[in-house]
Amino acid sequence: MPNKNKRDDWKKKRRQDYLEPKLHNFYIFCEGERTEPNYFEGFKQGIESNPIYREMVRIQIEPCQAETLRVIGAAEKYAAKNKIQKGQIWCVYDKDSFPAKNFNAVIDRIKHLNLLNPDLQYHAAWSNECIEFWFLLHFAYYTSNNHRSAYIEFLNSQFNELGIGKYQKQMENIFDILAFQGNPKLAIRYAKRIIENHAGKTPAEMAPGTKVYELVEELAKYLPEAMRMRFV
Repeated sequence: MPNKNKRDDWKKKRRQDYLEPKLHNFYIFCEGERTEPNYFEGFKQGIESNPIYREMVRIQIEPCQAETLRVIGAAEKYAAKNKIQKGQIWCVYDKDSFPAKNFNAVIDRIKHLNLLNPDLQYHAAWSNECIEFWFLLHFAYYTSNNHRSAYIEFLNSQFNELGIGKYQKQMENIFDILAFQGNPKLAIRYAKRIIENHAGKTPAEMAPGTKVYELVEELAKYLPEAMRMRFV
């Protein structure tokens, strides 16, 4: 039977190796338990398949099952617990029906945190009102401020046309569907245009709108060339 102390030391070393900073470190904290993590897992797998960057880039995805301020709170606790001093921390969350005050407060908190350590920068990849708005932009330029049910209905129509069936939250292949059967390059362009049209407004007032494209642009830099060209 292996010596317990040696086994514990090995586990500790493996964890230290995993947390040791690489050249590019992304820590992604998702409000949802499966939908957003499944989507960003596609980027992680793509980057890990790229021999150029797989040893240089770390992507850690953390489902929070929390909303707005609680997402960034979870990110702060994780960074403190693991003594993370360098990298990019991204908070992925939706407006939904949460108070505008809480939704906007995340940006204020991020500005404060980013003054504390220039090497560890926080970012907000929010959607107003939900991540499905970012998904549907892969198929059309859409500016109507509707309830999430309308966005899901739109995705159902698009997915049925593609022969996929209805859109389902927690779809494990959501990245592949959007990246290869949708148009991520146009989605980024559409999302930017919508944000520009909302100039001067708070995030809670930018409805519909999404900043998920900013994280997507960052991750796409490290994808294999053929995949990367779908985004740029």
